[in-house]
Amino acid sequence: MLNFGLTLRTLVVLVGSFIALAGSAGAQQYPAQPIKIIVSLAPGGVADIVARAFAAKLGEAGKQVVVENRTGGGGTIGADAAAKSPPDGYTLYMGFHATQSILPHLMPRLPFNPAKDFVPVVFITTSPNVLIVNPSVPVNTPQELVAYIKANPGKLSYGSPGVGSSGHLGGEQFKQMHSLDIAHVHYRGAAPALQDLVAGHVQVMFDIVALTKEQLAAGRVKALAVTGAKREPAIPNVPTFAEIGMPGVEGGPWFGLFAPAGTPRAAIDWVNAEARKAFAAPDLKARLENMGLTLPLGSPEDFGKHVEAETKRWGEVITKGNIKLE
Repeated sequence: MLNFGLTLRTLVVLVGSFIALAGSAGAQQYPAQPIKIIVSLAPGGVADIVARAFAAKLGEAGKQVVVENRTGGGGTIGADAAAKSPPDGYTLYMGFHATQSILPHLMPRLPFNPAKDFVPVVFITTSPNVLIVNPSVPVNTPQELVAYIKANPGKLSYGSPGVGSSGHLGGEQFKQMHSLDIAHVHYRGAAPALQDLVAGHVQVMFDIVALTKEQLAAGRVKALAVTGAKREPAIPNVPTFAEIGMPGVEGGPWFGLFAPAGTPRAAIDWVNAEARKAFAAPDLKARLENMGLTLPLGSPEDFGKHVEAETKRWGEVITKGNIKLE
């Protein structure tokens, strides 16, 4: 006669083992279909470049990745689409400083919640801002610039790519820390702002290294310091703010992959590992570093800590400066 209790226990164990094996097999098969990376900025920019570079590297390994540009709303349209995608590991978002850390403080009615609707996957690239001035400004250090602005209150202005941009907030941070009377002039993009700096219509700017390298080399602008934790290899002779005794002036644009909240950890770990491998490849690493970009990479947790710190930092600057989107 069958022992019903024993048979039932055996059946439960067998079913549990089957489920575990099925789950393991499913995890091992990821990705079993094409992965989509949503980029909420225009083609040709840093977000688009790094997304397509990663897609190409995965393509070399036989994986299919599609990059989809969904622009508009300062990045919010693409971010919202990614946030509302199924959390199955097959939709990723190339998030950046604006949608994940800055806009939440400027747009209280964002259609998504960066902290709750996304999970960090990997911190791909960042670039420090560099404090530059028109050569007509008679200064060679940030300390001299502070003294010059204080001696000429209300007479200088700093340009930026737009309200809430890293260049704007970098300038506002510098202004707040040193109680400076200097006006902000915002443009529609970094290129026209830099052109006006070269022409002398504005005197100061926090620009990114990748965009200002050519003007620096030609002597059309003068670099005083970079906002990174260490010197930027693309302009090695320019010191950091910390080096010259002005710690706390930090920041710059950054980009990394996020996934919709609820995405399986196995998928996140797979993408993280593949991204670290791809961006450590000598050819791609050299290409991006020559553009003035650095590659932090690291774990999802490392990236999460960075996003949290940035969100706090820029929230404080925006609140203190009473900055509003116009």
